[in-house]
Amino acid sequence: MVAPKVGADIQIQSYKHNGTLHRVWDSSVVLKGTEKIVIGANDKTHVTESDGRSWVTREPAICYFHSEYWFNIIGMLRADGIYYYCNISSPFLYENSALKYIDYDLDLKVFPDMTYNILDEDEYEEHKVEMNYPKVLDQILYANIDHLKEWVHQRKGPFSPGFIDQWYEHFLAFRW
Repeated sequence: MVAPKVGADIQIQSYKHNGTLHRVWDSSVVLKGTEKIVIGANDKTHVTESDGRSWVTREPAICYFHSEYWFNIIGMLRADGIYYYCNISSPFLYENSALKYIDYDLDLKVFPDMTYNILDEDEYEEHKVEMNYPKVLDQILYANIDHLKEWVHQRKGPFSPGFIDQWYEHFLAFRW
């Protein structure tokens, strides 16, 4: 697999299991790009939904993607701390200047105090039937939620102290 180059401006494209485009972030700067891990950043980037609606992100975000795990992590820098939005998703694929993944609805929202909530279980159950998810996928996704929770409890990866702040400093260097 080809990896994006550090400093490249890429799109992030989220798809659904049936292959339809779900959401596109127009611009993210690659801070680290390997075949295994991509770390990107954006601030006030334009996002387009599958129904044509669009919006602009409100705060700087550091995005963490791993080729071996079925999740990605977005650390959002807000005035009252770092909030994390974790998408349960396929591992990423990088092609044609875009990082792509399949969004499987389930999300883990992690607060600055490292408490968390699982979101969108009803949407997942609906899409599981509608898009005929294979049974093994259910096991893979819930195992990755457990793995993600372990990372939160252990303060591992993007949840480790200073991780998001350090990568945000790198992002600021690219903007000047």
